[in-house]
Amino acid sequence: MQENCKNVYITTPIYYVNDVAHIGHAYTTIIADMLARYSRLVGHNTFLLTGTDEHGQKIAQSAEARGKTPKEYADEISGKFKALWDDFDITYNKFIRTTDEDHKIGVQKAFLQMHKNSDIYKGEYEGFYCVPCETFFPETQLVDEQFCPECGRATIVVKEESYFFKLSKYEDRLLKWYEENPDCILPRAKKNEIVNFVKNGLKDLSISRTSFDWGVKLPLELNEPKHVMYVWLDALLNYTTALGYGTDDKNMNFWPANIHLVGKDILRFHAIYWPAFLMSLNLPLPKHIAAHGWWTRDGEKMSKSKGNVVNPKEVADAYGLDAFRYFLLREVPFGQDGDFSQKALLDRINSDLGNDLGNLLNRIMGMSGKYFDFNVSSKDVEKFHKKELEEVNSIVDTLENYIYNMQINKYLEEIWKILTIGNKAINDYEPWNLIKDGKSEEAMALVALITNIMAKVALLLDSVMPHKIKDISNCLSLEISTENYNKLIVNKKLLDDVKITKIDALFPRVEDILLAQPEVSDITILQKDDSKYEGKEELEPLDLDGINLITIDNFFGTTIKVGTIIDAVEVPKSSKLLKLQVDLGENRPRQIVAGIKEFYSPNDLVGTQACVVANLKPAKLMGLLSEGMILAAKDESGLSLIRPEKPKKIGTKIS
Repeated sequence: MQENCKNVYITTPIYYVNDVAHIGHAYTTIIADMLARYSRLVGHNTFLLTGTDEHGQKIAQSAEARGKTPKEYADEISGKFKALWDDFDITYNKFIRTTDEDHKIGVQKAFLQMHKNSDIYKGEYEGFYCVPCETFFPETQLVDEQFCPECGRATIVVKEESYFFKLSKYEDRLLKWYEENPDCILPRAKKNEIVNFVKNGLKDLSISRTSFDWGVKLPLELNEPKHVMYVWLDALLNYTTALGYGTDDKNMNFWPANIHLVGKDILRFHAIYWPAFLMSLNLPLPKHIAAHGWWTRDGEKMSKSKGNVVNPKEVADAYGLDAFRYFLLREVPFGQDGDFSQKALLDRINSDLGNDLGNLLNRIMGMSGKYFDFNVSSKDVEKFHKKELEEVNSIVDTLENYIYNMQINKYLEEIWKILTIGNKAINDYEPWNLIKDGKSEEAMALVALITNIMAKVALLLDSVMPHKIKDISNCLSLEISTENYNKLIVNKKLLDDVKITKIDALFPRVEDILLAQPEVSDITILQKDDSKYEGKEELEPLDLDGINLITIDNFFGTTIKVGTIIDAVEVPKSSKLLKLQVDLGENRPRQIVAGIKEFYSPNDLVGTQACVVANLKPAKLMGLLSEGMILAAKDESGLSLIRPEKPKKIGTKIS
């Protein structure tokens, strides 16, 4: 991004309202908020957009399953997203919903414009459709000729009348755009994937549906009341309708977007479909499409069924919002997958934030108070510490480049080098000895050096940790403003005389905080839970409603072992059953039939461990032999398998 840029437009994806916000949503939104706050601080006119994507077959099905209308369901989930971003103090300029009337008007105008430009035609589509992904796939891309290559779920064959967008027409123009704009997709390695995909040839895109009606209707001029728009055409156009496209155009001066932030799973839609739509509308293309990676938890993929999904509000409430923001932005290079662990978060809080940042501020308060009655003057800093100032300024000069090239973790690493310079200067020059030797002028220059370093760091970190930086600014009597940014960062000036105010410790040392887990209401032995199975035979009834007192001998009469699931498939004609092959360290795997299909897909299970009742008499379920029980816990939030906390050797007995 150029320094003279006046308007900056930053967008998050609009989040699909099929579920509540998780750490991935928070990660994207916090990055966007950091970029927007930074852009405003340096003086750019900035517009931050976020919101929710509320149409499509998946939403209609989710609503029906909950006994709600699609709009009622969308209102509920969208409201939760907005409430969370407000609680997180996200500085969005607009929260758009695709059910907004002005959005629908803009989308219909765009559809009609593309139709007038001869880029839309009517035909018939037959293909393999994945409802969760809202995407058609050619048969050649399917897994085992049936399953979605993205999410692993079964596709359905759809045949219906459809309008098509001439995506193939824009293949060469897209390739030229990629070539002429090296940073249009960030990180650059992601661009290579897109370029290779386009070079393999683009097919025209089906952009309307008749099999359901929860979506934006086609323009009245086309007289097609049974058609609704493909959800991705509707959703992508939010980036322009939010600025007034199709209605008042009042904020279209912000277009094109400087940065579209997206997850890597939706990069193809943004880097192929979206620029092609814009070309058809004769609108400028976005400057950067930045794709981030996914988050795991303690090295394992997150899923509701596993019970290991990170609730961002819970973490922020437990450890502090600014600490959470810092962790997400610092922990992983943008574009790579990241792993969330409480240990890593604690290390960042206690080391980076407590020892480095917080302790340096404590030293400023301590030295200024002990030696100079909290008054600090910068008049002799350059006389005694020109070397340290040059080192700091040389780092500062590189930082904006990291911001707008989406190297935010590197930006923070470099800022911490500045803090290291400050802490090292105190150790090298020993102000207590300077005072002892009567060199108060030199001691004042050192304290002022550290105070100026902290002031610069505060300005640079305001976009990352705005609430804690407010505390630092109060301590230093420093206003966080564009004027001071230009003075201290751009023009490399020093603070005027400062009166230091004592504040509480920024980041007191914290110990591990137990994040809440779903309350376990009962232990479900899956093979014997009558509600979970269809067509079951030879099963003894087991009463799980009451509490049956047993002796220790009764308990030890059951052998429970740790096993690894090496294969999992769906049971044909069953909506509940999965057939598992579980390695218990025996001479062959055990076959176990479990009623967990509603909560786990086969891909979720393979390679994971589970606890198995290993000395149970075999039984048949829907004609399939089952040689054990998988243990799980279920409450109103769902079902989770009972697993060892850490991987254990297969066959290990539980006692």
